[in-house]
Amino acid sequence: MQRAPLDATKLADRLPGIGRLRLPIIAAPMFLVSSPRLVVAQCRAGVIGSFPALNARSTDILDEWLTTVAAGIRTASGGRAAFAVNLIVHASNPRLDADLEVCAAHRVPIIITSLQPPAQVVSRVHAYGGLVLHDVTTLRHARKAVQQGVDGLIAVAAGAGGHAGMRSPFALVNELRTLTDGLVVLGGAISTGGDVLAARAAGADLAYMGTRFIATEEAAAEQEFKEMIVRASSDDVVYTPHFSGVSGNFLRESIKRAGLDPERLGDAQGRSLEVAKESASRAWRDIWSAGHGVGAISDIPNVEGLLDRLEREFESARSAAAWT
Repeated sequence: MQRAPLDATKLADRLPGIGRLRLPIIAAPMFLVSSPRLVVAQCRAGVIGSFPALNARSTDILDEWLTTVAAGIRTASGGRAAFAVNLIVHASNPRLDADLEVCAAHRVPIIITSLQPPAQVVSRVHAYGGLVLHDVTTLRHARKAVQQGVDGLIAVAAGAGGHAGMRSPFALVNELRTLTDGLVVLGGAISTGGDVLAARAAGADLAYMGTRFIATEEAAAEQEFKEMIVRASSDDVVYTPHFSGVSGNFLRESIKRAGLDPERLGDAQGRSLEVAKESASRAWRDIWSAGHGVGAISDIPNVEGLLDRLEREFESARSAAAWT
C-alpha cells in the first residue's frame, strides 16, 4: 500500500528547520529569477524558498547570498526557517564541489539536485543533517536517485517551466510512491491554491511552484518578462530542446522577440547541455521560460499578497472538494 501524503506535523519532522508552513509549497529555484530577496520573501510568507547556486555569479557571492538569506529569515521568524539551494550535478558545472562546500558550511537545510544522480552531494549533505531532494522526469531517473540515498523526489511533470518532462502528474506521482518512502514533491502548472490542494490529493507531500513566483514584485526578472507571463496562455508555451539540449518550456513571445520562428526551431543543433557558461546564461536571459500554468496568472502582486490569495484558494478548494 502506498503511503499517504504527510500531514503538517509529520512534514515538520522530516524537514529540518521547517517550522510551520502556511501552505505545503516549495518555491522552485528559477535560473536568473530566484534571488535572496525573493527567497526571504517566500520564507517570510510561509513557504520554502529556494534559488539556484549558479544565480550567484561566483562561489564567494554564493557565500554572501547564504548569509543574507539566513539573516533575513532569522529577522522574520526569530529562528532558522527551511530554505533550499539548487545544485546542478553535471560535468559542465565546474563550481559544484566548491558550491557544495559553501552550502555545507552554512548548513543549508535542503539541497535540490538536478540532472545527474547526486551521490557525492548526498553523502556531504547528510553529514551535517541536511536533506537532498532530486528533480526527476522519468522513473529511470528516479530509480538512480533513490539508489543513491536521496531523501525525496521532485516530480517535474508535464507543463512545468524550464527543463520539464512529459509524464502526467498523476502517473508520475503514483509510480514514484512505489519507489520511495521519502518525500514526493509535484511540479507542473501549479499556479493556484486549488492546484496545491490537487497536488496533495494526488499523493504529493508538497507542491513545487515556480512560474507563479516570476510574476511577483520581488522576483529578479525583467518587468517585460513578468508582463509577458500575465499576457500568456498555455498556447503561448513552446516545448523544445533547441536552447540547451534538454527539452523545456519557453514563452513563444520571447522566442519571436529574439528573431526566431517558434515553429521551426528543430533540435539543439548538436550543442551539449551547458549549465554554467556565459553563453548559456545569455540564452536564458533572452529566451524566457514558463510553465503551462501561465493562463491562471493575471497580475504581479508581492509575495505576501500572493500567499494570502493562495491560502484563500486552498481553503475554498478544500471546502468545495468535500464529498457529500
